[in-house]
Amino acid sequence: MSAFTDFAPEKNREFKILTYNVHSCVGTDRRIDPQRIADVIAQSGADIIALQELDVGRRRTGGVDQAHVIASLLKMEAHFHPALHVEEEQYGDAILTAFPTRLMKAGPLPSVGETRGAIWVQVDIAGQPLNVLNTHLGLRNRERVKQVETLLGPQWIADAAFHASPSVICGDLNAIPASPAYKMLASRLRDAQRIVGHKPRATFPSRFTMLRIDHLFVSDQLEVASASVIADPLTRRASDHLPLLATIRQQASVTGLG
Repeated sequence: MSAFTDFAPEKNREFKILTYNVHSCVGTDRRIDPQRIADVIAQSGADIIALQELDVGRRRTGGVDQAHVIASLLKMEAHFHPALHVEEEQYGDAILTAFPTRLMKAGPLPSVGETRGAIWVQVDIAGQPLNVLNTHLGLRNRERVKQVETLLGPQWIADAAFHASPSVICGDLNAIPASPAYKMLASRLRDAQRIVGHKPRATFPSRFTMLRIDHLFVSDQLEVASASVIADPLTRRASDHLPLLATIRQQASVTGLG
């Protein structure tokens, strides 16, 4: 269903990455529909997808493994991390792609109230490694600061394996650009929406967007060819967030965060 990029042995390798809070596949019309989320992703042509707020085995959404269902519809593989795990019910974040991948780390972040987490996958793009880190930060300002401090620390972004390859850090940060958590990340990485030269667009709420809280950051070795928030009748119904899509070029031989 998804339109994947064909890679040739050129200097630059291009791929599309999407970050999307899917709200447990419950749309603004209150309909539960993983197929509709898969349709949004397929129409975007994304090669790598970072999803937040997925239900797995939860009664409220019919007991479905939403990560597996969406990945199957897209003919991709999914790495899922349950930030919340109560008996057989799980809720969390996932990274989907058809590229070869290696799960590097998945775990909790310091949280107040609802447990938050992150997942780090290394993606092989035509023989070149790419780190993709997907997260969903908390609702409180101090909580988000602690969570970003953890992500910037030695077990995540400062890990030698992470530092050795180009990287994308994305997700629902619940943080506007004026917030301390956003500024901490922006001091180390580049905001994809700011790189491309047009005014960044808000992502939430999907029907009448006011807040730019879903973000996609890249390391210096990656070139952002385009970045856009997908706003159309389908995305405004499918979730309470709009998806953020970036087209990125990875050089043939690159290392580290710079």
